[in-house]
Amino acid sequence: MRILVVEDETDIAAAVATALRDAGYACDVAADVAQADLLVDLHPYDAAVLDRRLPDGEGLELCAAWRAAGHGFPVLVLTAFDGTAAIVDGLGAGADDYLTKPFAAAELVARVQALLRRAPVAPRPVLRVGALEIERGPRRVRDGAVVVSLTAKEFALLEQLALADGAVVDRYALLESCWDHAAEPGSNVVDVHVRALRRKLGADVVETVRGAGYRIGACRGSAGDAS
Repeated sequence: MRILVVEDETDIAAAVATALRDAGYACDVAADVAQADLLVDLHPYDAAVLDRRLPDGEGLELCAAWRAAGHGFPVLVLTAFDGTAAIVDGLGAGADDYLTKPFAAAELVARVQALLRRAPVAPRPVLRVGALEIERGPRRVRDGAVVVSLTAKEFALLEQLALADGAVVDRYALLESCWDHAAEPGSNVVDVHVRALRRKLGADVVETVRGAGYRIGACRGSAGDAS
């Protein structure tokens, strides 16, 4: 999943982005309204963390503009204002949650995760691929009775391939979902992480489709809902 952070205070932006990346999310950072608008035009986001006061505009106006343009991703507003009126203004502009500064990084991540769980299309909490069980909430993978240790990026890559239900996913789509704006389209980072998944989960877990991309290994079956 990919999250946009719109915050002009460098230290806060870096702390928020680090916390979200450590939790396994791809994260882009914009320092102002213009940059945020450009990134939203370029990439599909699953959520946004938005500061109210930005150098070139008001965060709530940006949120309202996103809603008017049809962008439905959840928005968590950051602000130094903690009064009821400020919260009402934020929710009225289309924000989904409100967090006052200063805040704990762990709380911000928990609030983002809660917003993602409440997204219009409810995510499947558990994906099964043959003997693999992918638990999306705790970000845990079991191969039979064994819990397999994956990095945040390895988990994100496996999750996206499993969600495709056996369809081929090209490298660009995987970069869009699992890495941030700094990732180069020609980079081999996807291939490197696919190799890591094969080392940990078996050579057949990810199938290469030459000239097209990757799909979850056919011999392990296709992903499905927990039942």
